[in-house]
Order: sequence, then structure tokens, then C-alpha cells
Amino acid sequence: MRIAVAGSIATDHLMTFQGRFSEQIIPDQIQQLSLSFLIDELDVRRGGVAANICFGMGGFGLNPVLVGAAGADFEEYRAWLDRHGVDTSAVHISELRHTARFICTTDLDQNQIASFYAGAMSEARNIELQPIADRVGGLDLVLVGADDPAAMVRHSEECRSRAIPFAADPSQQLARMEGDQVRSLIEGAAFLFSNEYEKALAEQKTGWSDEEVLDRVGTRVTTLGAKGARIDRRGEPSVHVPSAVVGELVDPTGMGDAFRAGFLAAHSWGLSLERAAQVGNATAVHCLEADGPQEYSLTAASLTERLERSYGSEAAAEVAPFL
Repeated sequence: MRIAVAGSIATDHLMTFQGRFSEQIIPDQIQQLSLSFLIDELDVRRGGVAANICFGMGGFGLNPVLVGAAGADFEEYRAWLDRHGVDTSAVHISELRHTARFICTTDLDQNQIASFYAGAMSEARNIELQPIADRVGGLDLVLVGADDPAAMVRHSEECRSRAIPFAADPSQQLARMEGDQVRSLIEGAAFLFSNEYEKALAEQKTGWSDEEVLDRVGTRVTTLGAKGARIDRRGEPSVHVPSAVVGELVDPTGMGDAFRAGFLAAHSWGLSLERAAQVGNATAVHCLEADGPQEYSLTAASLTERLERSYGSEAAAEVAPFL
């Protein structure tokens, strides 16, 4: 099964201030605020939802096609993804802008001052899917993830017009998108991914009820954090899949992307939706136990062991032949 993942490509620059922002701010001088914080450590992480999902899928040997826009500074990141089984040949390289960047400083109270530079991501709207499909011999599924909103709408419209199955995954971009954009993104999707808050926000933005959304999509997958995930299909009972067993909680960043990677991997193997959610949950906790969205190590042994501990020997045995 050939899967393309369209969405953001970014790097995160994370810093910790060994003090408190509140102690540096003088209330009666707030109109002339000018502050500088001395930082001891800089943690640069590879990120972006499309790149994170592709990294996870690459770990399953699926060779996903990454679709997105980056800058000329992408080459080191590209080499990393290539080494981890991702096809990066469809990434659009901007001649004018750097790769999107998230820059965040966190103080001792976990308060944050952050900025997001969209950069090359704004050029994702110029990417056409058909030439990519022609080059790789066709696409069986396109996941349309958080990206430049115009790009997200264009990709879903192209998938509908060319009869390419697609999954809608707007995540944090829901807050930026207008109702007509969200409706255009969702209509006709084979899968709709969201968390609980995004589920409610999508219904508010579209003006559609839960039932009306299910009338327009094949399968609705809602991640529930520590409670696992829920799968809904029109006319069928809802399926709740508990979360996988967790060891040490390190960093939740990228868990949702890891879930999608595992879910799509199992779906591509022809496994049931419940089993796909179990693989998604097991992949997500691998990410949770690592420091960063692309720092976890996924092996056949570690995944089958986690599946057996979480869902029983039958689940592990059914997945094992594909690893």
C-alpha cells in the first residue's frame, strides 16, 4: 500500500531559562517590554506533523512519501528521514524561505514564550499530488495533515476529483481554518483523525453534528489521551480501544503523530480497525517514553512485547508477521 503524508515539516528550537519570567517583568514598564534571557542549553528537534508521521511509518518499513514544503536548510533533515525509510523526493524546496521553525523558551514554572515561523510551509499550496502519484506508481491513500490551510484544502479537493482515498487530519490548524475550509477538508475522507477537543471544534466550525460528520466520512478516529482511542463508523457501535501499557513518561510531544503512523501501518497490512488502533497506541507510548517526536526506537520485539502486555497474545501474534 503506497501512502503519502502531506503536512508540515519543521524544526523545534527548545530552550530552558533557569529562572522565572514573572520575576523579570516590571508591571508598570510593560508597554516598553524588552527582555533577554541567558540560556544554558539548546535542544534542536526534528518535527512537523508530516515528517513525524513519516518517520514512524518508515520504522514499519512502509517507505511513505513525504509531501510538504521546506527551505534550502532541509538537507540535513532530509538525510535523516532518508535513513529512516522516508521517501523525501516530493518535498518542495523554497528558493526564498527557510524551513518552518518553532522557537520556545520555558522557565522553571513551565511558563513559555514561543514563536512559530511558517516560512516555506506557506508554499505547500503550490504542490500538486498527481505528478507525485505518477512518479511512484499511484497512491492508495493520502493523509492530509496540518499544514498551510490553503494547501490542506487543495490536497483534499484534488483527492476527491481524482478519486484518491484520503485521510483528513487537521489537528492544530483547526483553530486557523474557517468553517468552509474545514467542511471542504473533511467531506469524503476515508478517515478523519482528531483528539477530543479537535472533534468538538470541527463540529462547531462546520456546523455539523457528530452524526452528520459520520455521514460524510468513512471512519472517525478520536484519540483520547490516557484513555486510548475511539473508532466510529456510521450505523455501527462505537469501538473503544484502551491505551497501551506505559513505562516511564518522558515527553508527550509527537504522540498523536506516532499513533497515526502505527494505525496506518496496520491498516496497510489489512488488519481490523481495532487492531490498527492497538498498534497506534503501542507506537504512541514508544514516543511518550522518548525525549522528542523522532527519538524513539521501534523494533519488532519491542512492539510485539508491548502489544502482548497491553492487548494479549492474540494481538501480538496477529501483528508479528508484518514486522
